Amino acid sequence: MKIDSRAGQLASEGELTDVGGLITAYEQCQPDPLVPSQRVTFGTSGHRGSAFDRSFNRDHVLAITQAICEYRVTAGITGPLFLGIDTHALSIPACRTALEVLAAHDVEVMITQDYAPTPTPTISHAILTYNRGRKTRLADGIVITPSHNPPDSGGYKYNPPHGGPADSNVTAGIQNRANQLLDSGLTEVDRVTLAKALAAPTTRHHDYMEHYVNDLGSVLDMEKIAAAGVRIGVDPLGGAGVHYWDRIAQRYALDITVLNREIDPQFGFMTRDWDGAIRMDPSSGYAMKNLVAQKDRFDVAFACDTDHDRHGIVVPSTGLMPANHYLAVAIDYLFVHRQSWPQGAGIGKTVVSSALIDRVAKGLNRQLIETPVGFKWFVDGLQDGSMGFAGEESAGASFLRRDGSVWTTDKDGITAALLSAEILAVTGDDPGLRYGYLTEKYGKPYADRVEAAATTEQKSRLSALTPDKIHGKMLAGEVITGVTNRAPGNNAPIGGLKVETENGWFAARPSGTEDIYKIYAESFRDENHLRDIIVEAQAMVDTALDA
Repeated sequence: MKIDSRAGQLASEGELTDVGGLITAYEQCQPDPLVPSQRVTFGTSGHRGSAFDRSFNRDHVLAITQAICEYRVTAGITGPLFLGIDTHALSIPACRTALEVLAAHDVEVMITQDYAPTPTPTISHAILTYNRGRKTRLADGIVITPSHNPPDSGGYKYNPPHGGPADSNVTAGIQNRANQLLDSGLTEVDRVTLAKALAAPTTRHHDYMEHYVNDLGSVLDMEKIAAAGVRIGVDPLGGAGVHYWDRIAQRYALDITVLNREIDPQFGFMTRDWDGAIRMDPSSGYAMKNLVAQKDRFDVAFACDTDHDRHGIVVPSTGLMPANHYLAVAIDYLFVHRQSWPQGAGIGKTVVSSALIDRVAKGLNRQLIETPVGFKWFVDGLQDGSMGFAGEESAGASFLRRDGSVWTTDKDGITAALLSAEILAVTGDDPGLRYGYLTEKYGKPYADRVEAAATTEQKSRLSALTPDKIHGKMLAGEVITGVTNRAPGNNAPIGGLKVETENGWFAARPSGTEDIYKIYAESFRDENHLRDIIVEAQAMVDTALDA
């Protein structure tokens, strides 16, 4: 990837998103259903787009919400719907639009007072808490967020009664119905005015923060963090959890310093990411430049993305930890120190996550469940306790309560981040040092991810590639030991290919939200071996796409 010369720098005032123009575009610009990029498309994390590109406008939200209301009827879902938003500029307008449709369908909607931002994990937590022990009137949820994507982005996710991201069958049905509604000019969408929606008896306020924060002690050992006096620094990156950290500090007597409480829909305080875009990605060293610069002020510091379902851990010993490094440390710690977890609880990871996790799992004598990319693949395992921990290399994770019962079935950046403080409090070592111990025991991986432009057709062809399209027998000087287009944990298609050798691997898959494909690669030898894997991987993929 070519690093933009502006990476790690603040944008000038004139380069920031025109928020007023963005909201006007959301309200006034209509998508053209004949243009593929302007239709409803549920990728790995719901529908995303920008009002400027006519890929996330009022019509999209009307159509998706109508489709969800119809799905609820078909699925027999009659309980409350927990609705949350993040701090992107399009989130409140989209929330208002969704409320107009939900109220017209007499859906009992649980929202915050005054559109207060709501972290994604609190929606999953609320759904599971409400549904615990119930057989009827089950709840579900909607999260309006484009995750860590740039300020002009909007996003819309649906979580069924299991509390996690909807599976492909559900999202395909919602997507197809929403596009039918767009095709017909939205004539079948039922809606009321916003005033009527807000005044409806079915629209109710819910204190997500109180319920979630008061329950954190069931998933983390907050007493030990407090007793150890761990000095914690937090940068919410202007996201939905910005007001949660003070409440957490107060409730559990933790030494937390919140470094930035600003909520700015332009995100002008963010340093640019690797490509020059403003992106609230806590796993990016460019986006996390401000927090990394303060690493020595704290025993551990962390940030979460805009909807707080991803984490980024910064420690004095190593600075910003790559997500794969922290996942391995978290897994090793949790399965040793959670004595009440089921003995059969396994470890969930995606096919593009580090093979170090495989080695840690083997050392712990725990089953490894390797799935395609997307947290939806972990929902069932987290819900029934067959997975104690589930994580993906994009810095998303969730794990069981201390008693071995389900906490969330969606990514939770807050608990993953706070776990770093528990690890330090209990072991005396920060997670960076713990990672060093793991590499001494299991070997040191060298990893990278590269991206390349790809058309819609090329992405489709990459998704459909089969192992027989890879004709080479060697990769970076080693014999290829495996080529697959299916995840070993559940035999589901990975939407690309993974090629493995004794000391390395690569996986290639198209992006679900951008016109690019990604190559993930790892070597347990050295940096030169990693570079060779990447170069040869790109050549293999290009050859297969051109065949």
